[in-house]
Amino acid sequence: MSITETNTPRIRRTPEESRANILSAAESLLVEHGPQSLRLADVAKAAGVANATVLHHFGSIGAVHTALMERMIADLVEAIMAVDVPADAPAEARAVGLKTLFDALESRGAARLAAWLELTDETSRLTVVRAAVQEVAQKKISNTGVPTEMAEDLILLSVTLAIGVGLFGPSLSTLIGKPPERARELTLQMLLSYLQQLSA
Repeated sequence: MSITETNTPRIRRTPEESRANILSAAESLLVEHGPQSLRLADVAKAAGVANATVLHHFGSIGAVHTALMERMIADLVEAIMAVDVPADAPAEARAVGLKTLFDALESRGAARLAAWLELTDETSRLTVVRAAVQEVAQKKISNTGVPTEMAEDLILLSVTLAIGVGLFGPSLSTLIGKPPERARELTLQMLLSYLQQLSA
């Protein structure tokens, strides 16, 4: 009697593909279970690799957290830069840009990961933040007539509020007897009203 072994074939990936695979697995865990699930063994298992492979590509699980946040920031910047700003409808473009920001920080768990990095004193490792803000401020918002320094302040305000809504909006709204989306609606209305006053 023979026993047939079914070995899972090894998938050969480039270093870039391996890093992307690990980050995709980490993002899936983040969205499904929150940042507390981003432990070395869990990320490695979700990615279908050994713990040593994760450490080989990132050095530590903390570096995976940072790289994932940086990838989410890059994706967000790309999405915002893709928003068309027609000269005859800047208000609509602002609304789309803000919706893109709030969606990214709510739906993909980015707000929770950002809070986790802050609570674990890791936010200083996010070296891409300044460049991301400058890119959006200079190449997107400044094109609508807003000075760059004011554009950076607007991004600071918008991101801070979006993180708050992403973390607490639905649950706090529900706790006080409002629909879960009410905090988001109010925050977006406030930001859009503020932007309209600036451009008036």
